Amino acid sequence: MRFHGHTLRFRLSDKMADWRNRLVRARYFRGHGVHSPFVYDLVRRVFMQSKLLPGDRDLYRTLLAGGVAEGRAIQLQNLMIHCGYAAFGLNCANGELCIVTPALSEKEVAVLVRNAAEVGRTVVVMTPYIAPAWQSMCRRLIAAHRSTTIDNRGYLLIFNNYLPKQHFRI
Repeated sequence: MRFHGHTLRFRLSDKMADWRNRLVRARYFRGHGVHSPFVYDLVRRVFMQSKLLPGDRDLYRTLLAGGVAEGRAIQLQNLMIHCGYAAFGLNCANGELCIVTPALSEKEVAVLVRNAAEVGRTVVVMTPYIAPAWQSMCRRLIAAHRSTTIDNRGYLLIFNNYLPKQHFRI
């Protein structure tokens, strides 16, 4: 059966996947159900903030110039301030916060994440749902990672610190 150029089954499967994604994330809404004080604090003080925290604005300006939405740029700048990171690197492992964009290949991302894990740096993989291959790569990174990961729809946070292996979809 066809409606407006798409099969009915195709449109329903997309809607079902979207609703499943929303239901999975609903349990962590506003930090409820998060049993990690660190992650709960991130949800309440970083993800739920719409204004920049006092401090440096270099990451915020760089992300805006790179085409990242203002809300995501605010969240990442607040993450950097909240966690006390002094420097960041864009598509490289320089700095305590490493930001990865889809400009890198999957192999380059895997090497960068491995190098960041060895020295204890936090990695941000931007737009984890941009393409099926990129989404699959993000799932493999989560499965192989030894510490906490947070999927915030717009980016995937990979922490390389003392936290236990947990994954949150917020």
